[in-house]
Amino acid sequence: MRSTLFATLLFTTFAPAQDPDGPPSLRIPAFSGYAHPDADAVRRDSDTGAVKECRGELRFYVQFAAKGLFHARLLRRPGATAPIVLMVEEVPAASFVSKEATPSADQTDVEIGKFGLSAGMHMLTLKTADGSPLRGIDALVLTGPAVAGAHTLTVERRNASSVHLAYDAPAEHKDDIEWFACECEPTTDPLWTYYMATGWHRGYFGMQVNSPTERRLIFSVWDSGDEAIDRQKVAADDLVQLVKKGDGVVAEGFGHEGTGGHSHLVHDWQLGDRIRFLVHAEPDGTHTTYTGWFQHLRAGKPLGAAGWQLLASFRAPKDGKYLHGLYSFSENFSGANGDQLRECRYGPVWLRTRGGEWLYVRSAKFTHDGHGKQWRLDRAGGVDGQRFFLRHGDYATADMPYGTRLELSTPTGPNAPPPLLPQ
Repeated sequence: MRSTLFATLLFTTFAPAQDPDGPPSLRIPAFSGYAHPDADAVRRDSDTGAVKECRGELRFYVQFAAKGLFHARLLRRPGATAPIVLMVEEVPAASFVSKEATPSADQTDVEIGKFGLSAGMHMLTLKTADGSPLRGIDALVLTGPAVAGAHTLTVERRNASSVHLAYDAPAEHKDDIEWFACECEPTTDPLWTYYMATGWHRGYFGMQVNSPTERRLIFSVWDSGDEAIDRQKVAADDLVQLVKKGDGVVAEGFGHEGTGGHSHLVHDWQLGDRIRFLVHAEPDGTHTTYTGWFQHLRAGKPLGAAGWQLLASFRAPKDGKYLHGLYSFSENFSGANGDQLRECRYGPVWLRTRGGEWLYVRSAKFTHDGHGKQWRLDRAGGVDGQRFFLRHGDYATADMPYGTRLELSTPTGPNAPPPLLPQ
């Protein structure tokens, strides 16, 4: 959703139809595997989804419904003759079993062996015994009683599901929330993660890991209208306009996830730091100006200037409202490492009405995207002391039902509302 569009779902083929009189069987496409230790060290065939080459290991994850046995076979392209190892390991790491098979050059269906396991999540790791790259891998096929009711990823999108916290303003203030503040403290920071703190009906503001050397703060506001891809097609009276931006901030338009005004600041936040995000709404007739500020806290103290730092301000047409639809989320925007844990704490969360009353947010509703409904069940939210948290992406987190209510134990905020508001 943010700066990188999710990968297109190129392959949605399930396992071939099963023989109703035969044992249960599960076909796991090669394209659903994760390369390790380098998530980018894999080449896939864009037409078939086969793994042309993987330097290192290729990992798959299967949730087995019951204890039992299965036979494993590897479907492959002819050519490579390096011995193939399949390791089956419990998640979280506990016991594992591995077996090895050596294919002939022209062999396309390679019997690996029989495995016994307990119910639960397991990681299936393919590699070569001599450390050479895996080549020409089409699929793993598991057959046997243990496969009955098993769940695994069989689509190309390997992203962790997106998870959200929806905040409710008191009914009497649902239309007059002028300020929205939330602290964000990541406890993991894998590449291609966006921890969004202060989202609302018209935009979002949070922190992102873009590369091994670059991190960003991102504040964006959507245009009016229903154009999803090309901002050049948006009518002039539907375009968000930049009002101002902070020092060093890049501001430009965006598309492919709706369209709008985007701003970001390359900013070197680290684990253990907190970023305090603040969004302000200023309605003016049929327009609203939305402005985002932040404070970087390390060891509980602001870095640099003690006051708020401006990211950007955008004027949104066809609006005229205060803040509503308030939420936070965590997103894995590239699926190459969609099996890595993402976890972040959110809070305290404060709202301020146009009348000047500060409201401490004590409850949130946990939700997830459609990918989490069907494919990625490793997603949850919760309460950690006086803050909420979101956790997803490691194939070990237990699934939390959509719509679960999360409640902080204290009736009032653990610390004061944000310091003096920006001028």
